[in-house]
Amino acid sequence: MKVLITGATGFVGSWLVEYLLSLKTVKVFGIKQRRSSMENVRHLTEEVEFFECDLRDATSVLEVIERVKPNYIFHLAAQSFVPTSWNAPRGTIDTNVMGTINLLEAVRKIKITPVIHIAGSSEEYGFVKKDELPIKEDNPLRPLSPYGVSKVAQNMLGYQYYRSYGLKIIRTRAFNHTGPRRPPYFVCSNFAYQVAKIEKGNSSPVIRVGNLEAIRDFTDVRDIVRAYWLVANKGEVGEVYNICSGEGRKVKDVLTTLLKLSKRKDIKVELDKRRLRPSDVPILVGDCSKFKRITNWERGIKFETTLKDLLNYWRKRV
Repeated sequence: MKVLITGATGFVGSWLVEYLLSLKTVKVFGIKQRRSSMENVRHLTEEVEFFECDLRDATSVLEVIERVKPNYIFHLAAQSFVPTSWNAPRGTIDTNVMGTINLLEAVRKIKITPVIHIAGSSEEYGFVKKDELPIKEDNPLRPLSPYGVSKVAQNMLGYQYYRSYGLKIIRTRAFNHTGPRRPPYFVCSNFAYQVAKIEKGNSSPVIRVGNLEAIRDFTDVRDIVRAYWLVANKGEVGEVYNICSGEGRKVKDVLTTLLKLSKRKDIKVELDKRRLRPSDVPILVGDCSKFKRITNWERGIKFETTLKDLLNYWRKRV
């Protein structure tokens, strides 16, 4: 079986590449941008064929799809950092929405029938009322960021292409996921990065933070990619599935755990107003019972282990 992954060199993509190679039953192909770092996948380049392709370029996308003719496509590539979407809303929409259109159009024009997994986000739910928790797939979508809007558009495009053209599209909405390789501008990784720099003596013993009261549903990325493969093989075409732990944690509790893991006990915490968003989602906790019913998926990695692995990752790199 041939599997094509967009965003294959990124945080989630690189872990998915590793997981699929471990199965020994698939040939993996990856799409990357010209400027993409190969750090996450450098040890895999002999086993994976990578294509330079800007998803915003319809011709380039068509050429890759025609060459690979994959049995599965995992569409992970996106501008995925919420704060960046505030500063560059047009670029976020262009990358995430037009990239998805070009991918789906290429599949339609070449007339192949791969299973296509579109990786959505819990940010699609946005503003959630207290009586709507935990969030199920049929909850209203009220995105509160340009990124959230772009993911809703991806979600709706997936549904429309399934209904209109019969494409085998399955959509997921993964809640927050983290772990080693997470870029340092995402909250858990940023805290771990700051702690590692302080331990190394490269920074004063002060961690700068944004909103610590936000509640999020965290899962280890290594459990997420396992879930993605399961949903592509056992999910129902046309459906959407939440993937999450079902447990809410304050961002403040994440920081507290990392500070307990630190070798330094004199670290202070300061609010950095530049880290606050124009509008923030106060709570996102999901219900993934629909997904579990069809796959029997369960988390395998405790969140404390995830944070320990993440901190050790940054200790090796600062």
